[in-house]
Amino acid sequence: MGAKGTETRGKLIDATRGLVEKHGYFGAGLNQIIETSGAPRGSLYFHFPGGKDQLVAEAVAQSGNEITALIDAVAPGDTAAAATSLLAAFGDRLEASDWHQGCPVATVTLDVSAANDTIQAECAAAYTAWEQALRIRLQADGRSDAADLAAAILAMIEGALLLARAQRSREPLERVARTIRTML
Repeated sequence: MGAKGTETRGKLIDATRGLVEKHGYFGAGLNQIIETSGAPRGSLYFHFPGGKDQLVAEAVAQSGNEITALIDAVAPGDTAAAATSLLAAFGDRLEASDWHQGCPVATVTLDVSAANDTIQAECAAAYTAWEQALRIRLQADGRSDAADLAAAILAMIEGALLLARAQRSREPLERVARTIRTML
């Protein structure tokens, strides 16, 4: 694939990421994705022969990788800093999007993961990677309960995102950040 093809493919994925995060799987139609991306209609099925499911799955995978990279950006040994940094980044996303975009995986997970095995697998892979990144940091912190604590921290972060979006306030994120610092 040439540079133009790579660029078109990237535009389709970027448009899909934003639209499904904001409107969910069912609220992001193919026509809207094409319009938002500026890509020619024929490019969609050329780059994504599996259609919308393949496109959304790849968008979720890319979003998941970016969040894993945010966690990994903080060196092992300071899990509280990694979690706080992640909460701040999510808060910035929420505010910048007028409270429409927080977690790039949660909306899709809630919409279709029970009924769509392809997308469910990508959502599960994203959450597993985030939990693993937290667990590695907790193990470096010397925590014997790293696996359980990583799951709890991830659940706290996801819950805080939901509350922040519902309340249109960073306060739930800040409260969870304080709680995580206290726990660790």
